[in-house]
Amino acid sequence: QVQLVESGGGLVQAGGSLRLSCVASGRSFSTMGWFRQAPGKEREFVATIYNIFNWSNDRTNYADSVKGRFTISRDNAKNTVWLQMNSLKPEDTAVYYCAAGLRPGSTLKSEYNYWGQGTQVTVSS
Repeated sequence: QVQLVESGGGLVQAGGSLRLSCVASGRSFSTMGWFRQAPGKEREFVATIYNIFNWSNDRTNYADSVKGRFTISRDNAKNTVWLQMNSLKPEDTAVYYCAAGLRPGSTLKSEYNYWGQGTQVTVSS
């Protein structure tokens, strides 16, 4: 049974940093991603990390709104993916979801098969 468990959310002031973690159990995935959903808005893509082949290096892709501020990384041996969030802004406030899928580099939530329960990130101004 596949399970994704996020942690690391919380309340932070604008300009601050948070690091989200997601541990996957049950199997490993070539593609892992982070999405977020603010109140009254659609769930949106934040970042993804993926490889094309098991032996190839990981690649990353980011939403324009977080480029240069967020960094996605992972440890495949630990089935863990992180999202380092720096220079946080009030508009980053949302529930952040970890997701796993099979389509390399996808930014579409419909192409992610497994989801965590979400972790709240609140950025105060």
